[in-house]
Amino acid sequence: MTLNDFVTHSYSRLELILKEHLIDNPSPALTLQKAVEYATLNGGKRIRPLLVYLIGKMLGASWENLDPPACAIEFIHIYSLIHDDLPAMDNSDLRRGKPSCHKAFNEATAILAGDALQPLAFEIITQHPAPLTPQQRLDMVKILSQASGIHGMAAGQMLDIEKISSIDSLTQMYRLKTGALLNAAVKLGAISAGVSDPEIINSLLVFAENIGLAFQIQDDLLDIEGASHIIGKPQGIDQANQKVTHLSLFGIEKSRKKIEMLFDTAIDSLNFLGEKSELLCEFATLLMQRVT
Repeated sequence: MTLNDFVTHSYSRLELILKEHLIDNPSPALTLQKAVEYATLNGGKRIRPLLVYLIGKMLGASWENLDPPACAIEFIHIYSLIHDDLPAMDNSDLRRGKPSCHKAFNEATAILAGDALQPLAFEIITQHPAPLTPQQRLDMVKILSQASGIHGMAAGQMLDIEKISSIDSLTQMYRLKTGALLNAAVKLGAISAGVSDPEIINSLLVFAENIGLAFQIQDDLLDIEGASHIIGKPQGIDQANQKVTHLSLFGIEKSRKKIEMLFDTAIDSLNFLGEKSELLCEFATLLMQRVT
């Protein structure tokens, strides 16, 4: 299967599951239902669920076992985007090239839409029909909850709205806000495949951590050089919010070199897997091509 075929198949499975848990099981609150559908079925790169599928299939998991964690991690990611865009945080009017959830509806509805997506993620892991064992489901809940909360993504969001003055604190924010869910995607894929070999897991985490950091620095670069209609959000919003970024500390050229170094480290971490990692390496390469 080519990467294009793999992504197309993954997208079709993911969209089917997303719609099944939203459209086929509607909320009694119609406005909330519409807001959640608007934010969730609004396109996007679907990077985190794709990583779940790529890692899991590489390690021998069935598609059926990968569907629940892939859908769940996307719900968590979308909730974070809805809340990130709120006026109290990034104050962004655009998301994925369309009005942000709070602009399409209102702030209160957007907050509730994000709130609703969090428990829905865990509902899918625990209840979606798949040949997962109870222990696998429990492990998935543990991994995703840790990656989402006070020691993961939420902590990164908090650091992002506080004053950052050093590269160490900036890197910590990147690793929590972006890296925590990417690491979770790796672990969820491995759990789906029943793989717990520390050498394999640690190597995949090195991949995820370096790709995640490269991806975040790349986002900083696109905030300066990208066009709003291409990146799907307002260009220059980091500067408008006076955020400290890798670019503001080191400039464009050093940031580009940092991205290249992180990418090389990520790919090198997969060498021991040989041809098994071919699609994963190809996917990582496509992600990094966003710089140009």
